Amino acid sequence: MPGNTHKRRTSNKMMTFFVCFLAALAGLLFGLDIGVIAGALPFIAKDFNVTPHQQEWIVSSMMFGAAIGAIGSGWMSSQLGRKKSLMAGAILFVAGSLCSAFAANPEILIAARVLLGLAVGIASYTAPLYLSEIAPEKIRGSMISLYQLMITIGILGAYLSDTALSYSGAWRWMLGVITIPALLLLVGVMFLPNSPRWLAAKGNFHDAKRVLDRLRDTSEQAKRELDEIRESLKVKQTGWALFKTNSNFRRAVYLGILLQVMQQFTGMNVIMYYAPKIFEIAGFTNTNQQMWGTVIVGLINVLSTFIAIGLVDRWGRKPTLILGFIVMAAGMGILGGMLHFGIHSVGAQYFAIAMLLMFIIGFAMSAGPLIWVLCSEIQPLKGRDFGITVSTTTNWIANMIVGATFLTLLNSLGNAPTFGLYALLNLFFIVLTLWLIPETKNVSLEHIERNLMQGKKLRSIGQKD
Repeated sequence: MPGNTHKRRTSNKMMTFFVCFLAALAGLLFGLDIGVIAGALPFIAKDFNVTPHQQEWIVSSMMFGAAIGAIGSGWMSSQLGRKKSLMAGAILFVAGSLCSAFAANPEILIAARVLLGLAVGIASYTAPLYLSEIAPEKIRGSMISLYQLMITIGILGAYLSDTALSYSGAWRWMLGVITIPALLLLVGVMFLPNSPRWLAAKGNFHDAKRVLDRLRDTSEQAKRELDEIRESLKVKQTGWALFKTNSNFRRAVYLGILLQVMQQFTGMNVIMYYAPKIFEIAGFTNTNQQMWGTVIVGLINVLSTFIAIGLVDRWGRKPTLILGFIVMAAGMGILGGMLHFGIHSVGAQYFAIAMLLMFIIGFAMSAGPLIWVLCSEIQPLKGRDFGITVSTTTNWIANMIVGATFLTLLNSLGNAPTFGLYALLNLFFIVLTLWLIPETKNVSLEHIERNLMQGKKLRSIGQKD
């Protein structure tokens, strides 16, 4: 009956959005833990009397934990499922937030940040993977971008919280308040279904079909998708064995590594972790100015992510990435030039910040969400846990390198050359995107896999027959 069909489609779409939104809540915690340290660090440094090198370790220790968490997530996600992995991440978020808030010295704080990093590593691995396996192909890009939007909202929330608490210097409250959304995530994940692709990989095709029936417009569509999943599961080898013996799979793994290195070396997380420091370099020496400037950074990051959500499934991944790298290179390059010649007026200060915000717009509309989209799309089902483990671990290793070297680069190279270096890297990423990155919009995961395993060029694996 037409009425029943329309009712089913409406109900299933609402269910799909609800499931994707709950999964994307992991991104909120991810963002909160990235953003909170920017405002808390000056007060931590004062209370604990830590050196710049120790400050770098307080910042980058979370990335170290995230790299370890990402490595372990592959096994956990494969054996226990995406849902239970997200639950484990939520529990670690709660524990890490409480330990950070009650840290008695820098060493305990660093250890607590490592614990939080484990949670972030699990979330950054599992949430995009889960979303890619749950969302239908027509909205897959925007749903994974929703995860990135939640990250940016988390960063903004942390900046607002930090600013409100900065007047009293209550850095322990800044770190501890994250416990509340962590508990909400833990409760919310309990209502999520298991991934149909994980269920099928475990031989549970009945439950996989039941989940797809709840998430797709028609039973025929669910059946067709399950048939494609069955076909992709005919590959006998998995994970490391598949990597050793299959050169086509190795190409996908190496592409995932490259994508994550590109995202991190845009320089975005330098701004996220050291925003007050950058505002100081631009001439805003008042602490309140630096904190409110950081809030503006977070707000622009959130709003610009909506550009990605609007473009990713209409305009495509590749052209959006290229535009983003152009904007980022221009923003960093002009800012570096201004720092070289000197910022001598109030107008120049505000123009420098405008260039910083232009860079953020470029990242939030492109590399921020789209790298996670692509990394979750390009891996074949039998190698997906291994491939995304490698790419996510790469993200956090690169993230740790960037976070642990920025202050050192500023002290050794100087302000202008450091920003100029990141501008040149973004120009180089345009070339890599044109040469290697595929366009995957409106193409099923199984079709991308088929093209990859048939040996098509990497930039062509998203093309339809």
